[in-house]
Amino acid sequence: MKPETYKAAIYRGIGSVEVVELPYPECGDDDIIVRNLESPVCGSDANALVYGGDPSRIWKDHEFGHEMVSEVVEIGKNVTGLEIGDHVFPNMDKAKRDRNRVSTVGGFSEYVFIPQCEVGYSVIKIPNDIPIKAAALLEPFVIGTRGAKHLNPGPGKTATVFGAGAIGLSAAIMLKWYGCDQVMIVDVSEKRLQLAADLGLITCNSAKEDLKAKAIETFGGTPGLAGEASTCDLYIDAVGVQAILDSFQQIAKPTATLGIVGVYHEPATLNFVLLCYSTWTITGCGRSTLEELVPDILAMMQSGQYDITTLISHEYKIDDIVDALTMARNSDEALKVAIKYV
Repeated sequence: MKPETYKAAIYRGIGSVEVVELPYPECGDDDIIVRNLESPVCGSDANALVYGGDPSRIWKDHEFGHEMVSEVVEIGKNVTGLEIGDHVFPNMDKAKRDRNRVSTVGGFSEYVFIPQCEVGYSVIKIPNDIPIKAAALLEPFVIGTRGAKHLNPGPGKTATVFGAGAIGLSAAIMLKWYGCDQVMIVDVSEKRLQLAADLGLITCNSAKEDLKAKAIETFGGTPGLAGEASTCDLYIDAVGVQAILDSFQQIAKPTATLGIVGVYHEPATLNFVLLCYSTWTITGCGRSTLEELVPDILAMMQSGQYDITTLISHEYKIDDIVDALTMARNSDEALKVAIKYV
């Protein structure tokens, strides 16, 4: 039986989110309606509460949230390729047929209306045998996978990831999935590093360990312009601060590649003499589309090789959305925070 209304979190501006009741939508012949199952909080969602949402297209007085796994509950007669009960990912900038709605899809609402639905465009089907908590991580895994795949990983190569947040961990997991022989993840949080170790990753707490010594011990040493260097081939910066560039320059061998996935909010500097003579490649986060990366991510999820559900550290009900957004900014306590509907 259809409900008459549904709960939705509405972004009201800095410091204000309101949970309201909205009329349940009408499903047309070309549309579908989905019920959200679990919706993680993106950093942009949490930051909108403090700094404002416009830079991230989180518009005032809109439903918001864009990372979710949902269940199909209504299907218009002209929509093909879906059945009631299928799990799907509403595809951010395409789900609402409006790229300005990329961050206001409705992840923090009980139901989402998907107009003119096309499978593979408006929504991405997710096998129902993938655990809901794992499937809910599809969007952050797209970011990490894009950065990892852009480095052309594979057997015979080794990698280091700076930052054990959700994006760094997803990149590290996918580097392993793509066949890298060894992957080390660097952070200063023992809690996050323990989670990484439980996922089978090599870890280094750079606040307590000598990073250069650990890298050489792990991967082997080779001559570099700044003294002995690690033989590690690939690096990912999933943090976006000067200290990461400094660490890379201290430990990277000639011909190493660094992919920048973390967003830099402050200007950064680089020793261009070292860059020149070391022939480093420093590149961006990649341009593979979500649709191109999804098969790899779903294959990893279905394999059961990595229990990525552990990346969701906190779950809240929709009525506690403000608490969830606040916790998502607490990097000492939280990894990935989510709104849980079932």
